[in-house]
Amino acid sequence: MSHISANDLKTKGISAIELALSDAPEAIVSVRGKDKFVVMELAHYHYLRECELDAALAETRADLAAGRFVEESAEEHVARVTSST
Repeated sequence: MSHISANDLKTKGISAIELALSDAPEAIVSVRGKDKFVVMELAHYHYLRECELDAALAETRADLAAGRFVEESAEEHVARVTSST
């Protein structure tokens, strides 16, 4: 993964990001020597979000198949979740 210092980002702007992303899908931005942010192209971000949603869907399907769910009305649901807090 590429690294960009905050100073490079200040002086070189978007070209520093473009250069860092030319050889890696993500780049870490460090501030005062500490890794602080990650930048990536929007298409890569959308891909990661889609992977996250696919994983959540797979987990939900597994829960349904294993019977790990509750059927209840909205009122029953509110009563159940508020009584457990």
